[in-house]
Amino acid sequence: MTLWFVFALMTVAAIFAVLWPLSRRGRADSGGSEVVVYRDQLAEIDRDMAAGIIGAAEADAARIEISRRLLAAADQSGQNTPVQGSLRLRRAAALVALVGLPVIASGFYLALGSPRLGDFPLAERSKVADANQPLANLVAQVEAHLEKNPTDGRGWTVLAPVLSRLGRYDDAVRAYRNAITYAGDSADRRADLGEALMGSAGGVVTADAKAEFERAVALNGDDAKANYFLGLAAEQDGRKADAAALWQKMLAKGPSDAPWRPLVQAALVRVGGTVPDVAPGVGAPGGVSAPALPDGAVAAAKDMSEADRGAMIKGMVDRLATRLKTNGDDVEGWLRLVRAYLVMGERDKAMSALADARQAVAKDADRLRQLNEGLKNLGLDG
Repeated sequence: MTLWFVFALMTVAAIFAVLWPLSRRGRADSGGSEVVVYRDQLAEIDRDMAAGIIGAAEADAARIEISRRLLAAADQSGQNTPVQGSLRLRRAAALVALVGLPVIASGFYLALGSPRLGDFPLAERSKVADANQPLANLVAQVEAHLEKNPTDGRGWTVLAPVLSRLGRYDDAVRAYRNAITYAGDSADRRADLGEALMGSAGGVVTADAKAEFERAVALNGDDAKANYFLGLAAEQDGRKADAAALWQKMLAKGPSDAPWRPLVQAALVRVGGTVPDVAPGVGAPGGVSAPALPDGAVAAAKDMSEADRGAMIKGMVDRLATRLKTNGDDVEGWLRLVRAYLVMGERDKAMSALADARQAVAKDADRLRQLNEGLKNLGLDG
């Protein structure tokens, strides 16, 4: 409101500055008064001559001089009379100043300005978020904002996962609870809250965390994170059969390219479960699915015994490992090798292959980044 009042005063001042010169009249025309004086002098000469005060010759000379002055004063008076055109111009200029100037200024401001922008004192400008600032500074700014606006559900939703990544699990738990309260309940938020509660407990699926995962499943029965951690809770309780059943169900229902599939497969192998075949009709030793078998090998493996099929798979994995030792630039090949070892339950070999892969692409930033992203999808630390 104060801003608009200031703008109104500025507009009035601008209009006044335009109209003031137009409203001023020229200095009083002195020509009219001089004419009257000269005429009175002519009449006075006639009276003096009639009274015998001056002679006829002196009267004629005085009349000539006064008449000359009278004509000059009359000409000057005519020059000072304003013409009709100048009056019209003044009126047009006044109309533009009174109406046109505010309209034009308002149009420009509404188009180019920000009439709804709040006050932005200089002291506050240093608090604007900068993408180049450290993450801790940005988090502190968001937290300061949420202290003043505790019902900002979107703010809590953005802040919560960042706090989890920073390892501030207790703060993340609070943020997720506020996000649920002010932004609405959902399976994703419940599962994330359960994971944060696990982080607070050092990775243990506590009763509170399990309750949140169960709430997530109640909202969405196919929520991958909640189902995985419910299986982990069963494994931690010693119920490996229940964990295996839950994870087998996830693998059977989930898409074949789901990023969580390698993690669940490795967990299922850990509890002694049978991993469903990725390709129809193909199984690996102990029921573990064959890692990345070509189509021709799939067809050939259908009629093999369990032992022969396992030997074939192992041979393919060994050949892949040998090839990668001579061609270490194949990032996809390294990821397939690591995944194969994980699916086969040979985690030590998987970690050794991971180290070899990083060493092979260490000098290529793009390949190293691609490798780390693929390892994250496999559930390993990228």
